[in-house]
Amino acid sequence: MKTLSVAVLFLATIASAHAFAQTKTRAQVYQELIAAQQDGRDFVTDTSYPDVNPIFAHQLEQQQEARLAQHQTANAGKVASSTAADSPSAMN
Repeated sequence: MKTLSVAVLFLATIASAHAFAQTKTRAQVYQELIAAQQDGRDFVTDTSYPDVNPIFAHQLEQQQEARLAQHQTANAGKVASSTAADSPSAMN
């Protein structure tokens, strides 16, 4: 009887652990990782939680500035191409 109880408890534990582990797909976890890298959460350490570790603050600033500059140049390119397409000489 004791063996049966242990076996049932063991199976219930494994089943619940398996159900818990299947809550997210790899794609979801990957997207969360990308988001964490983009907003600087990967620079948070155990000693600095919930803030960014001061050691990494300058590196985070540089990444954010580079990302902002990249978005600005990409948006400027889109505006320039849409303006050229909308001009009267492009329509003739």
